[in-house]
Amino acid sequence: MSDTLGIIAGGGKFPILIAKEAKKRGIKVVAVAHEGETDQAIENEADEITWIKLGQFGRLVKALKKGNVKKAVMAGTIKKKRMFEGIVPDLKGLSLMSKILFFHDDGILSAVAHELSKEGIEIISSTYYLPELVAPEGCLTKRRPTRQEKEDIRFGWNMAKEIGKLDIGQCVVVKSKTVLAVEAIEGTDETIIRGGKIAKEGAIVVKVCKPNQDLRFDLPSVGLNTVKTMNMVNASLLVIEAGKTLMFDKEEMISYANKNGICIVSIKDNKEMDL
Repeated sequence: MSDTLGIIAGGGKFPILIAKEAKKRGIKVVAVAHEGETDQAIENEADEITWIKLGQFGRLVKALKKGNVKKAVMAGTIKKKRMFEGIVPDLKGLSLMSKILFFHDDGILSAVAHELSKEGIEIISSTYYLPELVAPEGCLTKRRPTRQEKEDIRFGWNMAKEIGKLDIGQCVVVKSKTVLAVEAIEGTDETIIRGGKIAKEGAIVVKVCKPNQDLRFDLPSVGLNTVKTMNMVNASLLVIEAGKTLMFDKEEMISYANKNGICIVSIKDNKEMDL
């Protein structure tokens, strides 16, 4: 690997965790952070940092090239609703937007990665430095799914994969083989709340990787807040995709789920589910 890592940072702790791990390995960190999204704590971990507004692709490229970045990661979240809050792109940003056919997550991120490659900057997997964050396979909690829940897992998995094909979202909420909520622009937590309120209790949350997902970026992620949100609406079970999902605060998340009777299962394929 290069002795310099670029981090294109969104919100949440992921960019900060990557920066810390890179620094431990003696790697220089050049970060490009987004105003209103990225945690300011990134400044304590980066050797060089540039703050930009969403859409300022020219400034992003300039900052990475100034830092002699050859390899970079995209990490963290950007609220999808920001797309409707008056983004003012710079000239490179306008050029990039003109090349994007559909403003879906994959389309935008793939276009950014492609344009950066033309500038000599390779986007690598966001999990390269922190493979331990990737979800292992199996039932991760004391409580295991019931027979009825297993049927809903299979149903929900298929539904989540179908909306993933359309790049709508990564999450569905189901109960009794019925889709109660589909994630769109609002995000996972709001989807859980919406579906959970309809179910009253026993809702199953399924969050999976999109079938054609570029595994370098935009992997689905869950954490302690996910199960706390589920508990608020009495949801009973969380399904994630093993090997393709990021788990933050894993020990705390599983402990909280155990205390509140929530089941967490991580599977690779619902056809081979052995829970």
